[in-house]
Amino acid sequence: MSGTVSAKVLLGIGGGIAAYKLAFLASRLVQRGALVRVAMTQQATQFLGPVTMAGLTGRPVILSSTQIDPDGGVPHIDAARSAQVYVIAPATADLLFRLASGAAADPVSLLALTCRCPILVCPAMNDAMWNAPAVQHNVAVLRARGVHFLGPVTGHLAEGYDAIGRMVEPDAILDRVLELAVGTK
Repeated sequence: MSGTVSAKVLLGIGGGIAAYKLAFLASRLVQRGALVRVAMTQQATQFLGPVTMAGLTGRPVILSSTQIDPDGGVPHIDAARSAQVYVIAPATADLLFRLASGAAADPVSLLALTCRCPILVCPAMNDAMWNAPAVQHNVAVLRARGVHFLGPVTGHLAEGYDAIGRMVEPDAILDRVLELAVGTK
């Protein structure tokens, strides 16, 4: 897909090594004209700085469920209300569990409960975790709720070998996010 879009995209970043790829995705979305709001788990901030994401999007990052924006807005409510698509990446095994169980212990999983727009989840973990029955159960639960999945793919993992579990590349996520956003207009 090319050209300018006027999508409102919510980007939930989980705590995995692939989090660095979300800086590129956010930048590309903004360059295309999308309004992007980022939420991060505490674990995600160990891999990618909230200041980076705020700089790329021009908006404060949602880091807690009690956060108040400088304009007095409550971001986890405002962002959920206005988003046309919510992409969650990298979705670790732990984050998939929280999403499937309906937990709201972090801003990313909280927003998954409050968003009324399509949700796109992009898993990233090693092959043993991805193939674990518990993870596959959580994926099945989320799919049954209508959550969209993109990946994982086979590729080089952080552990140093090639297998299923690698998060899809940002351009693939960008294309799917824009498809989902256009479908909600």
